[in-house]
Amino acid sequence: MKSLFRVISHYIRHTDRWLWLLCLGLSAFSVVLLCGIHFYGSPVNAASVGLRTIAVQAGAAVGGAACAVFLSTFDYKTLGKLWKLHVPAAYGLVLLTFVIGVGTPERPEDRSWLRMPGGMTLQPTELLKISFILAFAYHLYILREQINRPQNVLALCLHGAAPVLLVHFQGDDGTALAIAIIFIFMIFAAGVNWRYILAAIAAASAAAPLVWMHIMNDDQRGRILALFMPDAALGYQQDQARLAIGSGLVWGKGIFADGHVYVPIISSDFMFSFIAESLGFVGSLATIAAIIALCCKLLHDARLAEDTLGRQICIGVFAMIAGQSIVNIGMNLTVLPVIGITLPFLSYGGSSVLASYLGIGIALSVYMHSTKNLFSGN
Repeated sequence: MKSLFRVISHYIRHTDRWLWLLCLGLSAFSVVLLCGIHFYGSPVNAASVGLRTIAVQAGAAVGGAACAVFLSTFDYKTLGKLWKLHVPAAYGLVLLTFVIGVGTPERPEDRSWLRMPGGMTLQPTELLKISFILAFAYHLYILREQINRPQNVLALCLHGAAPVLLVHFQGDDGTALAIAIIFIFMIFAAGVNWRYILAAIAAASAAAPLVWMHIMNDDQRGRILALFMPDAALGYQQDQARLAIGSGLVWGKGIFADGHVYVPIISSDFMFSFIAESLGFVGSLATIAAIIALCCKLLHDARLAEDTLGRQICIGVFAMIAGQSIVNIGMNLTVLPVIGITLPFLSYGGSSVLASYLGIGIALSVYMHSTKNLFSGN
């Protein structure tokens, strides 16, 4: 028993304690918010968030934190070299949803989940994000000395396009956007020549009309148009979210108070609206400040990394957390279209919470295996 306490104490001394504090604090806050929705939310919202929902969120946080501890004990260089194992596994699980995918009560038409034992579901695209960060960071590490050769830039673009297109055709555009954001941040951080970036912007601009007319469906186009031409049906979620946010005023109504506004899918996509309604402008700013602090800590750890691989892993996790947060909050504020993307650590979703902690785990691996760390003996 003493040796176990010694190992735990040693781990706590050498890990990134501030990163852990922020992540666990946000997870605990999420559980409190779900309790507030269950007991004091609008009747429809309260009915959609049962005690099982709260238990799943808490369990995902505990399980995710355990996975993060486990991953952080491995050298990130070893994790990077294991891409031949986790990449086929991640792609295989996503491809499996095309055959036996199931929906959820909130999204029965979106068959992006796999049924697991015990009535649980798993969203493989969330795991694909973490696999992509590790594999793409390793790809950038291998090409670090010759990254601006045309054939290498093309290979990197194909590496980034593959998961984005796969996830798009699977129907999870929120995760497809998240992976695209991760790709863009990591490419920038790798020092790719600006002429390639400008060429990519020009190509994307030229392709935009084609994407709008032939790739996007009516629902996707409608969600974008709803920002500029409000529609009673398409803009209903965001109208309700905006109403909830506005009703919170400065200090909010309180998490455990009656009279909350009904917002569809409030526990996942629109959790920020419940935060703003319950805790007001002050609570919203505090929540955003906590997310910014988490992102700044990841950037700080990226600066401390001793090589390109470690730096890119931290940049990838930063991009995942920051990108999803910006898009989700933008959705809630009606400045971005609804695309189905979660607020890291705060939105309900076992797969989302697990993926967030897996990302933190690989970032902690970089922190703990660079210069002063627990396992290398330095």
